[in-house]
Amino acid sequence: MVDEVEVLQGGVANAGAVVRIGEDVLRPAPWNSATIHRFLRHLARSGAVIAPEPRSLDGGRERLRFIPGDVPIPPYPEWAQTDDALASIAKLIRALHDGSRGFTNNRDDAWSDEMADPQPGGPVICHNDVCMENVVFRTGAAVALLDFDFAAPGRPSHDLACFARMCVPIDDDVSRANLGWNVTRLPDRLRLIADAYGCTPADRQDIVASLDYAIANGGEFVRRHAEAGESGFVEMWASIGGMARFDRRREWWGRRRADFAATMDR
Repeated sequence: MVDEVEVLQGGVANAGAVVRIGEDVLRPAPWNSATIHRFLRHLARSGAVIAPEPRSLDGGRERLRFIPGDVPIPPYPEWAQTDDALASIAKLIRALHDGSRGFTNNRDDAWSDEMADPQPGGPVICHNDVCMENVVFRTGAAVALLDFDFAAPGRPSHDLACFARMCVPIDDDVSRANLGWNVTRLPDRLRLIADAYGCTPADRQDIVASLDYAIANGGEFVRRHAEAGESGFVEMWASIGGMARFDRRREWWGRRRADFAATMDR
């Protein structure tokens, strides 16, 4: 019996190109797949069952073991917007960072620099792209992370800031509504991430500082890929209103930053 091919929804760069066949997922292999697969195998050996296990590389596609569960896509369902769901992702990121500490970087390892920590030489491997579409949930709790294409060494606070920006979310009212977010108490949600992860006071300050960097540079990643003619990003750039969307967030953060910083310092 031939397994049915199921197209998996979500994503921008690989939209429509990720499929499930039986117990495996096939997707376009990133340029640095050898490094990513070595890291994912390390996680599997360490007992951290929180990421897809690589199976093979074949003809520009990678084969990964399928992880059953629910992956929310916009407009995000109510269960994915709860504080419990947010805290469970923060705990999963902590497990990722802890599991990465025994990983040895080789001289020929290749990591993406597109979303990486601007301060080199960080102590953990960061995911750098923990958005809702890259998290697998079961009964409302996060159990695994997907899509490690942008993983790279960095500071935990940088990874948490990237995650918070997309999943608190640290974003203006219009942009939140466009994705179906209806959460409130955003500064409290940022502190919840820090509490669930187990951040020190210094970590909390670093998260806010990392958000400054991420928001100041927001839009460059999407713009760069759109200008390169990548269809998913061209469509996304047009649908969100181009750089005006990121200018709006920068202005919003300028007005709200003090609220977030004060809540993290409590």
